[in-house]
Amino acid sequence: MIVGIPKEIKNNENRVACTPAGVKEFVKRGHSIIVQSDAGDGSGFTPDMYAEAGAKMVDTIEEVYSSSEMIVKVKEPIEYEYKLIREDQLVFTFFHFASSEELTKAMIESKSVCIAYETVEKNDRSLPLLIPMSEVAGRMSIQEGAKYLEKPMKGRGILLGGVPGVRPAKVLILGGGVVGANAAKMAAGMGADVTIMDISLPRLRYLDDIMPANVNTFMSNEYHIRELIATHDLIVGAVLIPGAKAPNLITRDMLKEMLPGTVLVDVAVDQGGCIETCKPTTHQDPIYLIDDIVHYCVANMPGAVPYTSTLALTNATLPYAIKLANMGWKEACRKDKELMKGLNIIKGNVVYEAVAETFGLEYKPVSDFL
Repeated sequence: MIVGIPKEIKNNENRVACTPAGVKEFVKRGHSIIVQSDAGDGSGFTPDMYAEAGAKMVDTIEEVYSSSEMIVKVKEPIEYEYKLIREDQLVFTFFHFASSEELTKAMIESKSVCIAYETVEKNDRSLPLLIPMSEVAGRMSIQEGAKYLEKPMKGRGILLGGVPGVRPAKVLILGGGVVGANAAKMAAGMGADVTIMDISLPRLRYLDDIMPANVNTFMSNEYHIRELIATHDLIVGAVLIPGAKAPNLITRDMLKEMLPGTVLVDVAVDQGGCIETCKPTTHQDPIYLIDDIVHYCVANMPGAVPYTSTLALTNATLPYAIKLANMGWKEACRKDKELMKGLNIIKGNVVYEAVAETFGLEYKPVSDFL
């Protein structure tokens, strides 16, 4: 199969979908890899490194799309790329369709085959291609939150870990999944007073067992959220419903109950956000204020640490991408139920029920196409 690796063109997205080591694995199996010449620059991988691994290097994104049977990306295609995607072309990337009707309709019109990293799912309900980026984003949420708590950044002017004789900042994490757990570890390690909330009692028991003493667990519901937001300095939204829009756990009216300079970091922004006042921002312009509350809602947080993120993502995606290249999408998805769950749109048809429900579109089961 001819596999294309384009340069990411989303704002300040420095990751690349495949490392030179990953390219080598494709080539060893007889596949042809086309890499845009500057695709790896932001992650520290040079054109020579890709060429030595066996990739064919091209100068433009148009050449990558026009010559490839499968496109492997990091982030969802943006408007400029819509017209480049061809009928029957396989696109394997993070899509987060439920957060963008425009993207969903564009991919329907393209008649391509869209497999979304974020809905590939194992039998235990874990999301193997989302986990590494969730780990990065969870840890970064605290790193960025600590920065924006500083007064010059419009925050409350609080040091996350405090100092002897001065209490540390209070961090509230909504959601005890991969993002939430990693955020809690990072915040606890910096010395903050951390509370992590979830609706699953078994998950809270597990987190209570593994977390340091400065992490408390609390059952999540509206009453408890309203109670805690009034006293916490950094609030991290870390809620995910696979393939669907995240629920609004913090509503517009709740902002008035928070302390001025409180920082909100919504890691769920690429699935619509779990904070009602959330709207996607960029690394170039990451925050905005509403009611003196700092909102940090960057939709591609791991893009700020591209070397780490690219290696972590390739480690997870490569086995699936190779399987798709070896067998073609139909055979691969027939044989691998995890990949089958990644199918979202097939040749103009929405085959992921949560996406169809979000936009009131016709849903067709994957089995109709396999």
